[in-house]
Amino acid sequence: MPHILTLVAPPGLLTAAMIPPVRRALEALGADCGTPDWLSAGEAVDIPFLHLAPEPAQAAALARLEGAPVDAIAQAEKTRRKQLLLADMDSTIVTTETLDELAAEAGLKERIAAITARAMNGELDFKAALRERVAMLKGLPEAALDRTWAATELMPGARALVATMAAAGAHCVLVSGGFTFFSGRVAALVGFAAHHANALGIEAGLLTGLVEEPILDRDAKLAALKRLAAAHGLGLAEALTVGDGANDLPMLLAAGLGVAFRAKPSVQAQARARVNHGDLTALLFAQGFRREAFLAH
Repeated sequence: MPHILTLVAPPGLLTAAMIPPVRRALEALGADCGTPDWLSAGEAVDIPFLHLAPEPAQAAALARLEGAPVDAIAQAEKTRRKQLLLADMDSTIVTTETLDELAAEAGLKERIAAITARAMNGELDFKAALRERVAMLKGLPEAALDRTWAATELMPGARALVATMAAAGAHCVLVSGGFTFFSGRVAALVGFAAHHANALGIEAGLLTGLVEEPILDRDAKLAALKRLAAAHGLGLAEALTVGDGANDLPMLLAAGLGVAFRAKPSVQAQARARVNHGDLTALLFAQGFRREAFLAH
């Protein structure tokens, strides 16, 4: 079978009764479906199929599953196991937007978060919006960064995603439009081989209100994907990218598997693969890893 449709749901919410309607939806479009293979009981299942492209198969499955807390990712079976991972940080590998949380230290969270939301949905220029928000934090004590980091939490499945892919030989990199103060700590905690982000200006223990140039934006994320793939002798089809914001879209669209993870509306509308219900381990199931093969960092 040259293609695989993977259904993923929060543990216990994927039932055997959901599979026949999905198979019938694919068969109605001319597909020849193989035997379902459970990757994790009640959580993830592979449905192999022939004679239908991944895109219409995925769309048909999602339409049939409307209302159910199930994600569906269809792709070619041959290239589903990836050798390069590029992951966004804020609201992807960690649960929050670290800049918004840092703004709370200055009593500006609501104001800055509103700008963040618009920038992440592609309504504002990323570089200009970043400069504007950081300028509002001028004079904030450097200690606020430590307090923000202490309250930062990892997204469920983050450690398993990176540890499992790394153990299977993949090169895993964190690439963020946020700040190196946080990305370095997240990379060390989760197990990324490297991290790339923006640098905050700090002088005499205070934020200067400036971001060091050049700013890492959507174009820089795409460039990092291409550079790392070439450095490791990989094609873009062998890469997995994941993110939630408009600045992630170019790398999501260029990779063999680009996953919009609980993403902003404009990103959901354009990304081919979406995960809205499962945690980050959905990206492992999408690659054919079984639950018992997951590693904890």
